Amino acid sequence: MNKINPELKIKELLDDLRPFLNGDGGDIEFIKYEDKFVYIKLTGACANCGFQDETISFGIEAYLKDQVPEIEGVINVDV
Repeated sequence: MNKINPELKIKELLDDLRPFLNGDGGDIEFIKYEDKFVYIKLTGACANCGFQDETISFGIEAYLKDQVPEIEGVINVDV
């Protein structure tokens, strides 16, 4: 049985979320997956949104953890 590359799966899942962020004028950029944490960068309108933490915790992180259980968290970085 082939084990799915978690980084590839995460990128695919972020692509699934992208239309929702684009609808609000924002976007998401995958930075890396390291030590069970996903590092992302919210861009566009999402970069300065007051609901950024909620979007990450209750939206992005919840969805990713549901699909890839080994993920422990999502971290938004300023690059």
